[in-house]
Amino acid sequence: MNIQMSLFGGVLIGLAAAGMLFFHGKILGVSGIVGGLLNDRSRNMYWRLTFLLGLLLGALLLEPLGFSVMHETTGISLIYIGVGGFLVGLGAALGNGCTSGHGVCGISRLSPRSIIATVSFMITGFLSVTVLHTLLNGGQ
Repeated sequence: MNIQMSLFGGVLIGLAAAGMLFFHGKILGVSGIVGGLLNDRSRNMYWRLTFLLGLLLGALLLEPLGFSVMHETTGISLIYIGVGGFLVGLGAALGNGCTSGHGVCGISRLSPRSIIATVSFMITGFLSVTVLHTLLNGGQ
């Protein structure tokens, strides 16, 4: 992946977060949006559902233009991917937010809670990768 694609993606995420806050007064935290979709049975479901549908459709529509994040298969079992996804969701629930809510929106609002949460996400991710790499590759 080249630097231009990363910059383009970052700008799109920033614009989406700013637009969500400016036009709707809501934080662009995907775990909160999904959680509200699963727990909230009110009229708030419509915007949540259309937001998530837009994420999926956006990815599908940009795929033919070469904007794919799935350039190659990882060879990882779907069971491992499912367990990993569950653990990420559990962590987001326990941390009262995910990287998009805390890392993108919270830090931009200078929220101390979000800064601490994002630092802990980064440290935990770094340690997890280091430990798993060591275990899976025999310390090499």
